[in-house]
This record gives sequence, C-alpha cells and structure tokens, in this order.
Amino acid sequence: MDFREVTKVEYLNQGDFACPGCGAGLSMRHALKILGEKTVIVMPACCWSIIAGGLPTTALQVPLIHVPFAVSAAVASGIKNAYLAEGKDDINVVVWAGDGGTFDIGLQALSGAAERREDILYVCYDNEAYMNTGIQKSSATPPGAWTTTTPLGNPLEYEKKDIFNIVVSHNPAYVATACIAYPDDFYKKFEKAKNIKGFKFIHLLSSCPPGWKVDSQDSLKVMRLAVESGVFLLMEKEGELETKLTYIPDKFIPVKEYFKIQGRYRHLDDEFIKKIQERIDKRLKKYL
Repeated sequence: MDFREVTKVEYLNQGDFACPGCGAGLSMRHALKILGEKTVIVMPACCWSIIAGGLPTTALQVPLIHVPFAVSAAVASGIKNAYLAEGKDDINVVVWAGDGGTFDIGLQALSGAAERREDILYVCYDNEAYMNTGIQKSSATPPGAWTTTTPLGNPLEYEKKDIFNIVVSHNPAYVATACIAYPDDFYKKFEKAKNIKGFKFIHLLSSCPPGWKVDSQDSLKVMRLAVESGVFLLMEKEGELETKLTYIPDKFIPVKEYFKIQGRYRHLDDEFIKKIQERIDKRLKKYL
C-alpha cells in the first residue's frame, strides 16, 4: 500500500498529550489509519496512558481500555474471545504497549497469548527506557545509552533483549519490525497484520526526544539513522517462512552517525563505539 493512498480519515484527535516530536504519537496516528474504526486498543501503563488524555476523555476515536502493566495481552485475549463468542470476527483487538510493558513487566502475558495462538495484534512502541516515569533503564535500553539508572561512568555494555526472536520462538502467525520514518514499509506491515489470523507482533522503533536528548524536529531523522546504520533492522517473518529484511540501505552508515545526534550517547569514547560497531557488523552478516 502506497502511503499516499491511505485514507485521510483520522482516528486520533488533535490535542493529545504527546511531547513534540514523539515517535509513539505519530506511530499510533498512522497505525489507526490502517487498522480502521473496527479496532479496540488495550493499553497498559506507559507513555500512551498519558498521551491519550485523562479519564474519562480520550484522544482516540476507537475504544480504549487501560489495564495494569502486566496483563495487557491477557485482557486482549479475553476481549477477542468475547467478540468471537458473539460471532464477531472482524474486530481488531490490539495491544499498544511500551518496551517496559512488553520486554519486562508484560512478557509473561505476551508469551502466553503467543503460545495459545490468540488472534490479536501486539504492538510494542519501543523508546528504549521507562520514559513516562523518568527515563529509567528497561531491558530494551541499548548498550551505552544514558538513563537515570545507568551512570555515565559505568555505561551499560550488554545488548538489549532480542524481543523479535523471543516472539519468533513461539511460532506466531506474523512478526515484524517497523518505523514510521519508513511509511511505505510501516503501512504494508500493519495491513498484513490486520488481515492475518493468529498471533501477530509488531516491534516499532519510537524516538523519544526528551529521553534520547534530541531536538524534536529531528525525531524522524534519528529513526532513519537507526535503520541506515543497522542499529534497528526492518524485517519480518510470516508463518513458517524465513525471516527477511524488508529494507536494506545501499550502504550502511557508521553507528557513530546515529550516536552523535543524541545526547544520551555523548559520553561514549571511541573504543566503546568501536565495540558497538563490531556487534552491529556481526549481526548484519546474519541477515544479509
């Protein structure tokens, strides 16, 4: 689907509480354009709990259910099965969760729903820390990144959790990564997930200007740099098919180009950046 052909109907009202340049806000707006009005959003505690607006109001034009941190996939499973019991199989039940509610606190419910082959779409918008509560480290925080719980003198060295392959190990119907900075790829993946029956998971890279310490006008730029450097790969796996990259730059740029635009990496020395570059190069060989 060409992004220029996407409906002009909006399912996200103006006046939400997102920070300027919020990748999560932009991603929700465009995801709903594909998912449409027959969609129910299940949302654990996260930035989007605030972005949507204070109860009883909401910026969304589709039903929204706020749930505790750990249970979003379980609640979504119950909602979907309730609709099926009523003979309604055309409702998109979507979990919309941050990395804290996916990689960490919500992982057990996510695993259970995937193992049971629940017909839901789980979307993780990954801004790589607990941004809503003060920029604390999550297991999605990448090596070297500053947070309020990763001291500058002792940068985090180990890799973020490989959520893509954790979900793949459950043999779901569809798994993908996406980024709104690449709208054609983004739309195609949401369209595919919408039409496939079974458990679907989309991992979104979602820039956070305050947490990443970038200018809000560079929000899309920094996400593009993540993809062009190989830090975040755009890929998908459908059913029993092999994982494939859905976008490959003509030439990957050095990771330092991605790092230097962000204040959260400003403390890193050349030796640390070299180690990260070697890890990225090794990972790229696996998929190229």
